[in-house]
Amino acid sequence: METIKKIYKIGYGPSSSHTMGPNRAAEIFAARTTDATRYRVTLYGSLAATGRGHHTDMAITRGLDPKEVELVWRADVVKPFHPNGMFFEAFNSQDEVMDTWLVYSIGGGYLATEDGEVPMGIAPEGEVYPHNTMKEIMEHIDREGLSFWEYVEQCEDSGIWGYLEEMWKQMQQTIEEGLQDDRVIAGGLHLRSKAHQYFIRASAFKPSLQSRALVTAYALATSEQNACGAKIVTAPTCGSSGVLPAVLYHLKKNHDFSDREILRAMATAGLFANVIKTNASISGAEVGCQGEVGSACVMAAVASNQLFGGSPKQIEYAAEMAMEHNLGLTCDPLCGLVQIPCIERNAMAALRALDINIYAMMSDGRHIISFDKVVRTMKLTGKDLPSLYKETSLGGLALND
Repeated sequence: METIKKIYKIGYGPSSSHTMGPNRAAEIFAARTTDATRYRVTLYGSLAATGRGHHTDMAITRGLDPKEVELVWRADVVKPFHPNGMFFEAFNSQDEVMDTWLVYSIGGGYLATEDGEVPMGIAPEGEVYPHNTMKEIMEHIDREGLSFWEYVEQCEDSGIWGYLEEMWKQMQQTIEEGLQDDRVIAGGLHLRSKAHQYFIRASAFKPSLQSRALVTAYALATSEQNACGAKIVTAPTCGSSGVLPAVLYHLKKNHDFSDREILRAMATAGLFANVIKTNASISGAEVGCQGEVGSACVMAAVASNQLFGGSPKQIEYAAEMAMEHNLGLTCDPLCGLVQIPCIERNAMAALRALDINIYAMMSDGRHIISFDKVVRTMKLTGKDLPSLYKETSLGGLALND
């Protein structure tokens, strides 16, 4: 598996697959075609179906600026490699095609061609972890007497802790900015941000309810910032970026966990997300929201379980439950916007992750379904989901008045 640095990336919302990925692809193509006078970009499948709501057009235009850009929307064409296809064409001064590039935004801001993944420029490149499944990892750490975060430290380069610290600082900043925000979120749904109201109202609750109300406010804060196109940290995607930060921020504020402990929890969370990305997908367009919010719920559940002293078996159990109980979660946003049901869904997943932590801590860690099996099941479930439930806004909630 590759570095977990690729799971956590600072960028601008609202979508890692529909905004961050296309913007990065445009910048790469612009850099290799500096003599071009204009561009044409054809968007296929999910990118075309919900691209306007996800700001795909603005992301691509920004990446190719200041050249003229023609966008062609082909939601009716779904490339077999991945639903998020983009075909870039560069034209010279004689209006002849001088270069082309077929590339796919495969989730989490990652890009790939049919020949393999496009390097992200995040060191170290290539394979970092010698194991690809949780079974292999757990056998290794049991043999060596390691924790999950120590395994991450063993495999990553020396810059991993500084990198995670930068991500954690941005997560906190995004929450704090979101808690102060109070506005109607752009996009046409006239949805008003709620994080500020929820944060204020939480103070009136008894301690037992106040804790959960605050977690909700923290998750809304990041998710609403993401919906507004503000700066967030993918965990593992933009659309699911509110889950892990909300849980970690809550545990720091309400349970006095240190930043050092938080970073170690982030390392373990990133490791589990890496296993999901390697063996299934974190792309809503490919497997539905189970790959995005489901994966984020896994990250938050394992992070909180580790912080509360869970054993490797209990942590793996928490991860398994978090994914198992998000199986089949569809991706059918209203108007192609990362707002409804996405924002609320982040809050619900954060609360669920904390409940899963308690359930796992009460157990001895023994269970029948392994994390690896539920990840394989998620991938198969995603493939079986009709495309109208995978980020196309053609079915489900997106059709309801």
